[in-house]
Amino acid sequence: MFESWIFFALAATVFQTARFMLQKILATSGLSAGGATFARFFYSAPFVWIAIFLIPDWPALGPTFWPFAIAGGLAQILATVCVVLLFQTRNFAVGITLKKTEVLLTVLVGIVLLGEGVSWAGFGAMVVGVFGVLLLSDPPKVGQAGWRSVLFSRAVVLGLISGVFFGVSAVSYRGATLEVAADPAIRAVFTLACVLLVQVTSLGLWLLVRESGEITRVARDWKRAGWIGLTSLGGSLCWFTAFTLENAGYVFAVGQIEVILSLIASVLIFNEKVTSREGIGIALITLSVVVLIAVT
Repeated sequence: MFESWIFFALAATVFQTARFMLQKILATSGLSAGGATFARFFYSAPFVWIAIFLIPDWPALGPTFWPFAIAGGLAQILATVCVVLLFQTRNFAVGITLKKTEVLLTVLVGIVLLGEGVSWAGFGAMVVGVFGVLLLSDPPKVGQAGWRSVLFSRAVVLGLISGVFFGVSAVSYRGATLEVAADPAIRAVFTLACVLLVQVTSLGLWLLVRESGEITRVARDWKRAGWIGLTSLGGSLCWFTAFTLENAGYVFAVGQIEVILSLIASVLIFNEKVTSREGIGIALITLSVVVLIAVT
């Protein structure tokens, strides 16, 4: 059965792929990592805030809503900053590959924070999917420095940290949405509005104090940064709705389709050919998602 959370996870993946492509452009256009991250929240927040003021009766919130919302919002800021910094590193391929272990890290965080585990069949499918992702990831060019310098490089640290923080944010968002007494759509929009309030305020204050003039540069680059806000808005709404309906680990596992979408884009745009290794990777990820759909 094709459940609704799967649709929202797939839609979120499409939006996220577009957003990361836009953020990579911004990260090399003069904005700092903090500025490129702030653009994502700054340009999507007004739409969500307007939406919640159109809700006639605001839902009741459970006691742990704000702790989860704040933890998730701050963790996502740190995770996104790490990814933007990855775009600027020489060993980008290594770091981004490790970032993609976020699926398994999310399962561990979910057990710790919410006591939500996954079935053994589901976990096995996730492991298969991670292997597929690793096969599709570009192999790093080690060069004369050797593997030791790569494994202890800045990119590896950023990749692992971003994966952990993305896991914390996803599980925290699920925890927050479960504390909202409303239907899934209202839960998702209301939680996202509160999280964006935390993110815009905290990161905005940080930039005012530590990176003078960066907010002005974000505002001036509205033609490109605005698209990041719109794609981020679409992705966040879909992610949050999926989190209200299903375990965050399962949602992120389906989101691994992002790697296949990126590969398809490179084939269509740059006329690149799919190698046998990439074909196996696509098959493993597809198998992983099919099994997950069957067991959830």
